[in-house]
Amino acid sequence: MRAILGSYDSELTQAEFSAQLTQRMWEAEDMVQKVHAHSSEMEVGGHHGAVVEPVDGELGGSAVPSKVFYFSVIITAQLSQALEELGVQKQRADTLEMELKMLKAQTSSAEASFPFCKEEVDALRLKVEELEGERSRLEQEKQALEMQMERLTLQGDYNQSRTKVLHMSLNPASMARKRQREDHDRLQGECERLRGLVHALERGGPIPADLEAASSLPSSKEVAELTQGHGGWHCCDPELQQPGEELRKQVESAELKNQRLKEVFQTKIQEFRKVCYTLTGYQIDVTTESQYRLTSRYAEHQSDCLIFKVLLALRDPVKVWVTRGSLLGDLRSCVQPVMTPGSFLLLSLAEP
Repeated sequence: MRAILGSYDSELTQAEFSAQLTQRMWEAEDMVQKVHAHSSEMEVGGHHGAVVEPVDGELGGSAVPSKVFYFSVIITAQLSQALEELGVQKQRADTLEMELKMLKAQTSSAEASFPFCKEEVDALRLKVEELEGERSRLEQEKQALEMQMERLTLQGDYNQSRTKVLHMSLNPASMARKRQREDHDRLQGECERLRGLVHALERGGPIPADLEAASSLPSSKEVAELTQGHGGWHCCDPELQQPGEELRKQVESAELKNQRLKEVFQTKIQEFRKVCYTLTGYQIDVTTESQYRLTSRYAEHQSDCLIFKVLLALRDPVKVWVTRGSLLGDLRSCVQPVMTPGSFLLLSLAEP
């Protein structure tokens, strides 16, 4: 019962009860006054001999006082019911007021018996606010970590403690990484040989036999195309990116030095050939690989020359073509010695 009263008290207050009952009582009083006024008017009209016309076949003036009396009885019954309900509501309001006073008294006594409850409540409220802020921060961190995990998953990362990866024996990535390391080692070795060649050329001495093959090294452009053809250093193995850049720079620097030395040597060679031609009267030109042409400045024709070739391996029989009859016997007598690899052999005599 107390719970029902408490719920009712929480929905409606005493002021709302009084206002509703007062309004209802006023409406009932107004209705009673109107009924009494109408009854008085009807009675006055009957004493003065007024006649009321019947409506729709009903009885005449005698029906109106009966209706008024009927309405007055109904209104009186409603008024009595309203007054009874008003008494019940007043009694209920008094009961609720008494319970409210009792609850207030209990609350005040509880507060007096526990003076430290308010401080604890304030402290707990502050702690709850701090925990709420911490929870919000942790939720944000969780979302950031989830996004990072998704990004790493898309990049191919995985948890090694839970996931086991089986590598194929013919893995394209492993083959590309192996080929890249081999190219890196080869380029590094070629760079070392280039350094030795540059030092040998700077000293001006003879080129060692192991450095003669360095002259056929690829240029920096070819090295760049080679690295780009394999996807670049950084695409296969990021650990080799920095050494690859350094080696590329070293190759370019060595190539530049080699180019400058070649220009200097070419200038010196041209100068030496001009001096030899002026002093001896003979000029030597390279026609094809391992084949040289000897021309005299005192020849009858500009196309008269002797052609020599360096034989590295003597396999075919010696053949000599001579078109000028006056020199045939002399030329045949010149080619009789035994030829050895690395010697010069007279092949033909050109004619204009």
